[in-house]
Order: sequence, then C-alpha cells, then structure tokens
Amino acid sequence: MAIKTIVLPGLGESVTEASITNWLVQPGDQIERYQPIAEATSDKVTTEIPSDYAGTVKELLVEVDRDIPIHEPIMTIEVAMSQDEETVEETVRPAEKAAADQTKRGRYSPAVLKLSQERHINLAEVTGTGRHGRITRKDILNFRPEQAAEEQAAVTSTAAEVVQTDGVRKAIAKRMVQSVNEIPHAWMMVEADVTELVKLRNAHKTAFKEQEGISLSFYPFFIKAVAQALKKHPKMNASWVDNEITFFKDINISIAVATDDHLFVPVIRNADELSVKGIAKEVNRLARAVRNNSLTAEQMQGGTITVNNTGSFGSVMSQGIINYPQAAILQIESINKRVIPTEEGGLKFADIINLCLSIDHRILDGLAAGRFLADVKNNLLQFNSEADIY
Repeated sequence: MAIKTIVLPGLGESVTEASITNWLVQPGDQIERYQPIAEATSDKVTTEIPSDYAGTVKELLVEVDRDIPIHEPIMTIEVAMSQDEETVEETVRPAEKAAADQTKRGRYSPAVLKLSQERHINLAEVTGTGRHGRITRKDILNFRPEQAAEEQAAVTSTAAEVVQTDGVRKAIAKRMVQSVNEIPHAWMMVEADVTELVKLRNAHKTAFKEQEGISLSFYPFFIKAVAQALKKHPKMNASWVDNEITFFKDINISIAVATDDHLFVPVIRNADELSVKGIAKEVNRLARAVRNNSLTAEQMQGGTITVNNTGSFGSVMSQGIINYPQAAILQIESINKRVIPTEEGGLKFADIINLCLSIDHRILDGLAAGRFLADVKNNLLQFNSEADIY
C-alpha cells in the first residue's frame, strides 16, 4: 500500500488560485481512477476534479470555499499499486499515463479519458472543439489518426516562428480576458461635426509647434471634451469591483500609446483642470516615456476612463474592450469629409467623426451613455477660437 497526494489541477490560463466548493467524497470512501472527487471554482471556471488514482480516501487537506494556489495538495489517498506495477504501467500504457498527466492540469473529463483509452487514442493528438479548446466526447468519436497527421503537417509547413510571450503581453492578455469575462459590454456610436475644430487646429498648429516645441494634434481636444463632459456625468467616471460601485471624484484619463509590439495606457491626472495645451504636453510627455522605455507602473495607475485615438490609424468604426476595472472606453475615429444637409435645406461639406463608446452595462445604460456622448459632441462644437487652446 502507498499514500498518494492529489493536487489542485490547473483550471485555465492566468488562473493562479481556486477554491473547493464541494467535496464529492469523504475519508474512507473507495474510489476509482478518474472518478470526480470535488468541484472547484475559480474566477474563470467551475469544474469537477477527477482522481488520479484508485484507492481509499485518507484525508481531505483543504476546507470548502478557501482560496488555495494551483498545484496545492488537496487530498491523500491510499493505493494498492506497488512501485514495480507503476513502472510496468508506464511502459505498457503510455497513452493512459499521458492522459493522467493531462488530468492533473484539469483539461479532460473522466468520460473523455475513458473513451480515449478504449479506442487507444493519444489525447495529445486530438484538437478540442469545446470551450477554451477543451476536448469533448464528440471530438474522440470523430477523431481520425490520419487527420491529426495532416493537421500537424500543415502546422509544421506554415508556422514561421513560435515565440514566448513577454511579461507586458501576458499582462495585457490577462487584463483583456478579465474585462471580457467579467464586464457585460454595451456599445454606442454617434457622429460629430468637427468642422470648426479642424479649422482652429489647422490655423494654429504651426505657431503652436514653434512656441511649445511639440505638435498640436486633434487628440488633446477630444480628451478635453471628454473631461468636461465627465464633470456633468459622474456615473461614467466609475468602476465595479466585488459588487460595489466606486464613483471617482478625480478625472484621470487613460490614453492609449502603442509601440510595435505592445499597447500601454498611461494616465493624465486631473485632466479637467488642464487646458488643451496642458493636455497636449502631457500626451507628449507620456508618449515619449513609452517609446523611451521609461514609463513607470505608477504612471499607468489610477485611470478612471480611457480615450483611445483609433482614428490615427484610419479607423472609422471600432468597438473597444474596456480597460478593467473602468466603466467605459471611448474610441475616437478618423475625421472624414462628408456632404451633409444644412438647416436651410441645402448641402455642405463638413468634417465628420465617429465617437464609439463601450460601457459597463452593470453600471451604465443607453440613456446615460447617450447623454454623455451628446455632451462630448456639443463640447467639440465649441472649439472655435485660439483661447480654447490656451
């Protein structure tokens, strides 16, 4: 007889801890290999944990509803298998051994494991069609060894390079997955006439560059318009965490700055207190820090809403993923000439832009989003004199 330990298996990428929500066995129970022993819940998934061994349950090592790290021991079991028998099993049944190893990572259900062993299928060769790429019973029933060989050949022939993701990309991925999984996104778009704003910026961009030493883009005008609108719509300046809504008094606007490989979101603090000139200088300073690789973690913390200048790439419509745990992200699209009707019944050329807003539908609804966008749009119409820059 030997005592074996069962650990909490991996429950998905970026999941570092989980909790046992229900034990399905008790000390003294006789259990079979792959029999479900517990239900575990993380922030991403709830799943049954199968046993790696057949034997008698000795001890449950963790309490229900207590968060524990992945791979933490959760149970001990007394097994009858000798060391020699283990060696024989590893030699004679390598496919079953590989399935058991994968089970420790929480990828396969007991039904899939049993069926794959009956059909002598190596699960490493099967492509899963279930959620998050999980292998289902149907995948096993439809599996053809020659198909796996063809798929592997295709991957080998087309893959040019495989690289490990760095820390920045992993952090971005984790935050985006968290946002999509936890925040119910809703989306709204409005058109805005920025003809006067275009005239104002074009008339003063040369003098601004000479006096201030930096270029005057349209981005600071949009950030200023958003900051002004947030003062009238504090619900937009919020976050939902642990079933509590926090409404922020400070207006700290996250801006998106892209490099060839990454996207950073440094923060302009108290943006409502700055002029367009002041915002332009902050955008320039933060963008320089990103590209010089000198941006600090502190400069990316404390943002309450994100304004993304997607129009700089020529985009005309996009749906942003909210920068968790903020309540909204506004995508500023490209400015395009259009013919629009006048109030007198005629037609005119105008500079039109789309404002695309994603919101957290737990905090905000269409009415709040619509009113906020209407004020942003109206603020943009007000930019028409040099005084609006300084």
